[in-house]
Amino acid sequence: MTPPGAWADEGGRPWIGRGRAERPLRILYLHQHFSTPAGATATRSFAMARALAARGHAVTVACGRYAGAETGLAGPFRRGRREGQVASFRVTEFAISAGNAQGTAARCLSYLRYAARATPLALREGWDVAIASSTPLSVALPALAAAWRRGLPFVFEIRDPWPELPRAMGIGAPPLWWAMDRLADAACRRAAAVIALSEGMAETAVAHGADPARVHVVPNGCDLDLFGPQAAAWRPEQARSSEALAVYAGAHGRANGLDLLLDAAAWLLAREERRVRLVLVGEGAEKPRLMARAAAERLENVTFLDPLPKPLLAGLLAGSQIGVQCLADQPAFAEWTAPNKLMDYLATGLPVVANLPGRAARLLAEGPCGIVVPPAEAAALGAALAALAADPARRAALGAAGRAQAVRRWDRRLLAVRFCEIVERAAEADHGGRQTAGSATPLRKRDSAPVPAIAAERKRL
Repeated sequence: MTPPGAWADEGGRPWIGRGRAERPLRILYLHQHFSTPAGATATRSFAMARALAARGHAVTVACGRYAGAETGLAGPFRRGRREGQVASFRVTEFAISAGNAQGTAARCLSYLRYAARATPLALREGWDVAIASSTPLSVALPALAAAWRRGLPFVFEIRDPWPELPRAMGIGAPPLWWAMDRLADAACRRAAAVIALSEGMAETAVAHGADPARVHVVPNGCDLDLFGPQAAAWRPEQARSSEALAVYAGAHGRANGLDLLLDAAAWLLAREERRVRLVLVGEGAEKPRLMARAAAERLENVTFLDPLPKPLLAGLLAGSQIGVQCLADQPAFAEWTAPNKLMDYLATGLPVVANLPGRAARLLAEGPCGIVVPPAEAAALGAALAALAADPARRAALGAAGRAQAVRRWDRRLLAVRFCEIVERAAEADHGGRQTAGSATPLRKRDSAPVPAIAAERKRL
């Protein structure tokens, strides 16, 4: 019988413990934005690298210096790099800065510099398989170079679909989107396997030419060791004991649409609703403007905090009453995003208020464990926050349902097993990206786009 929450193949057989590689592999994990849990940004690559190492593989993570990240390395850079052991794997860190506060041109230059530094690493050493984790999309360049020059199989992981999202947001220009389209085509077609974080992202991979049989969905998961009732709760000094804290923890960029949260705060104040305090945690290009707007409008029910290391964030969420998920009013976000923050809220046992339709809305409907409001309606958002602030019993019920869903379906340790097995099978692929005879059957076989299995999974959510 399949354990609760475990992924199964098409015959219903659990994947846990199956398909382990017969020999240790040398794995190059290309992720420019890598961070340990000591940082303030996503830790998926840390968890997956650690899981691969626990299965006996020699893993090297190649990364840059991402704002808010902590790589676990200290000491000086020598010739623009430093390296050492972190947890159970090796990290090579290049002295290349990147972050959400940078402008588009600066970030693009950072992405290309990283690809240029990582390519010799991919070509020089005797790797058995590489993992290229996007974004940025340019992380595929070193993997493609090694595939073309040395026949190295690689796994292409899509954490955000590029250029689909930048194009939908109008960020960049047609020549840049055209170049990214060609790079995405090459990565999806050449990869021995493609891992997508959502069914919508998987469909973009198929649209870029990936063989549907080699496309797999391994969503973001919950770090149940870090987030949950065991975290030491704390609250910002501005918060009154009578206030319900509604926390947004994430990037403050154009794509996040955080003016909606300030609009909701203004709506609450206009109605003299003082039981809610919005807490915005993170950094990004829009943050200075948002802070200036909040000050100018005297939004006394809004608190801004700098990015927090994951243990501190876990404590803040444990001391809060509501998790807030917010993105700009962009239809593409409905199926093309898989926010880390949503998983953190569920793991903590917080009820969630979200303005995102599609996958997130279906997820929150299960239980149910949250409230979904229209994407651009500040009044609806404010009303949802006020309703939860006034109803502790409802908050508790929604939060308990979210925590149960996190344990049952989104435990990162279970998802890591599936991730590892896909990587191990990819190492058996031939130089054309096809699996060798006798290799394991894909976890989710798909025949054509639109992909029936993806549609079925979306309906289930």
